Amino acid sequence: MDLGHAAFPRLLEHSAPHGVDAALFSHGHPDHCADLNPLLRARAMVDTPPPALPLYAPPGELAAVLALDRPGMLDEAYRLHEFDPGERFAIGPFDVTTRLLPHSRPNAGIRLEGGGRSLVYTGDTGPSPVIAELARGADVLIAEATYAEEMPADLAGELSTARQAAGHAARARVGRLLLTHLWPGSEPQAFIEAAGRAWDGEVAIADTGMVIDLD
Repeated sequence: MDLGHAAFPRLLEHSAPHGVDAALFSHGHPDHCADLNPLLRARAMVDTPPPALPLYAPPGELAAVLALDRPGMLDEAYRLHEFDPGERFAIGPFDVTTRLLPHSRPNAGIRLEGGGRSLVYTGDTGPSPVIAELARGADVLIAEATYAEEMPADLAGELSTARQAAGHAARARVGRLLLTHLWPGSEPQAFIEAAGRAWDGEVAIADTGMVIDLD
């Protein structure tokens, strides 16, 4: 999900480019999709390309990143499946539920379910009761928390704080909360403390290389 800036080198630590089965995107801001381009190039520019990679995203949200190369160069490397946030569908063994969440452009909150486990990811979002509805009873909620506790007024409806994310986690009764999308240079402990003022459950920062075993 959401191959943003510098995601591709990290991906290569775990999988060859042809080992990826599908890619799912919340929205089209470059910090959520920019590294789709190097992934597709790595799959296309080999002697024996793998099958086209299924891509799932809200309508038009991948247009910019898919246009980075010369026309037609990557056309055979992917198959685009656009969905309207609110739709449900399957990707391999996963049931996917999406909901429209408030942001500066269309953003899909995503719930993945499989094997009796569930993970919810907000993408980028302002506060919304839909978040708790989507995350109800989830094992893990990965929630955008660009700020710890104080949100600039001009971004109040488009992004969230750690405290707001924790409020959603409390209402949804999730198993654990991971905070992501912290503003560069932020002090992580301030986010943990802010979240703790709204929820007494398990909270951590979604850090590079983190692995969570849902079993």
